[in-house]
Amino acid sequence: MHERTESPEQAGQTLAASLRTAYPELSWSKIRQHIAARRVQINGELCLDPARRLKPGDTVTLLAESLSVPKAHREPIVIRHLDPHIVVVEKPAGISSVRHPAELQWTRERRELSPTLQDQVQWQLAERFSVKMHQLPRLRIVHRLDKETSGLLVFARSVLAERVLGQQFRRHTVLRRYLAMVEGHIEPQTIRSFLVRDRGDGRRGSTMHHSQGKEAITHVVVVEKFPSHTLVECRLETGRTHQIRIHLSEAGHPILGEKVYVDRPKDSAEATTQRLFLHAIELGFEHPEAGEPMSWTMQLPSDLAAFLKSVSSQ
Repeated sequence: MHERTESPEQAGQTLAASLRTAYPELSWSKIRQHIAARRVQINGELCLDPARRLKPGDTVTLLAESLSVPKAHREPIVIRHLDPHIVVVEKPAGISSVRHPAELQWTRERRELSPTLQDQVQWQLAERFSVKMHQLPRLRIVHRLDKETSGLLVFARSVLAERVLGQQFRRHTVLRRYLAMVEGHIEPQTIRSFLVRDRGDGRRGSTMHHSQGKEAITHVVVVEKFPSHTLVECRLETGRTHQIRIHLSEAGHPILGEKVYVDRPKDSAEATTQRLFLHAIELGFEHPEAGEPMSWTMQLPSDLAAFLKSVSSQ
């Protein structure tokens, strides 16, 4: 595996051009073959678009072996609620919620090489109703979950739902409850900060200057303490990108499996969990048309449940 980080001078290059610069011994056709063979990542995410433009701080990785098609692509997505306005689903870990803007014009054949949750759900709905894709209302994005985060997610299926749900998210009236396993022993607390896209090293992070970032508030409740870990429940008052991951890491208790917001080698505790131990366990809001309160809960998926059981038996 080879890895490089784009400097400000190199930003704006296409992915193919960046790889050609890094590996001059590889021909343009060979570079494109590596990308098509699922061997290239940007910031840890598979990228199949050789024309994708890079930004300062982007990390490009050329893998020794091709990534397999995600398991989520081969298994149906669990749909918890469906009506003309919304669809609530259980997102598996390992699949992106939505597609990168640079990939929106991809054909279905190309999307199937790296499907998103949005793709998967729409394909399933087309099969369920025996209709063509263009006959379905498009799925509108009102929130996201990180690729390695599992849990409940809602898509809007109408303009009304997109508008009303968007208002609820902006007013912070949507119930979003997560379970996370963190390192060490953290105390119950409310974490408040202002998140910025770049804290100075190319990563998102906090500042205490409200004029420079967006307010982020996370309420942390201790569920259970173990010898070297704590199972916590996090309730989002705001929903910024990577908010829980950043807040817990900056509090000195990164989530097990965290790879971005840690500045030290993995210890044995981190190595025992295969992916980020973060799960969106509850989602609740008012139905955008009827106005009635609705909520769903989702149990821990089998991988996280097995890890929790192993920790509990120690």
